[in-house]
Amino acid sequence: MRKTIIFIFGVIILQLNFSCKIQYSVTELNKNFTAEQIADLNKITEFFKSEMCLQMDSDFKTCYERTPHEYLEATGNGFWANINFEKQKKLYEQISESTFKEIWMFCKSKEYPSENEYKSICANANGKYQKFLTDLGKTNPRIAKYAKRIWDSGDFYSMDIHYTHILMDKKLFDLNDPNIQLTLAIHYLSLNDTEKRKEKWIAE
Repeated sequence: MRKTIIFIFGVIILQLNFSCKIQYSVTELNKNFTAEQIADLNKITEFFKSEMCLQMDSDFKTCYERTPHEYLEATGNGFWANINFEKQKKLYEQISESTFKEIWMFCKSKEYPSENEYKSICANANGKYQKFLTDLGKTNPRIAKYAKRIWDSGDFYSMDIHYTHILMDKKLFDLNDPNIQLTLAIHYLSLNDTEKRKEKWIAE
């Protein structure tokens, strides 16, 4: 009798865990990416989380909410400026080239008044990641707006998703949702790359 009760209790726990895991849609990811690319996207999210959490063992939502966004912005730096760019470049090497190119591309930017030309990361507006955001936006109007901004500009800007939007709108920016986590990870890593990459443009 006791074994039966323990078994039933175990089944209930497993069902609860399973229901928690499937509450967030994976339709948009599976529709747009291969299994290998999804594994790469998970690496991107995990890297961002580890940098945001400063290597502490905590969940994504807790780390984001505990980050002193307002203070850091007042000092002139977004919190993404604390991401180690050398580690970020190593992350790029750990994901496939195809995954990288479905998210990003490189553009030529100019430094004024010197007119020096530099290599700068940009959004691939025709890539699978843009399509993922568009599909996600069909059920999330805030992500729809963000996807359109990237499509129109071909770039990532800090004000396109501001921390105040995220912290105030917990429904549209559910920090437990892996889709939102991936979106924020790519957004902030893009901002960090834009700020820290110092490479001269070399025509191929």
